[in-house]
Amino acid sequence: MFKRFLRDETGLELSEYAVAAALIALAAVVAFQTLGGNIAAKINDLASKIG
Repeated sequence: MFKRFLRDETGLELSEYAVAAALIALAAVVAFQTLGGNIAAKINDLASKIG
C-alpha cells in the first residue's frame, strides 16, 4: 500500500491540500509561540538588569 502511494502520480485532492495546510499552520503557530516566549524571557532579563 505504501509503495503504491509513493508511485501514485495523480494530482492532490482538496482534502490533501487541507491537511497539508493545517500541518503547516500548526507548525507555524508552535514556532511563533516558542519564539515569542524566548523573546519575552530575554526582554524580562534585560529589564531586570537595567532596573
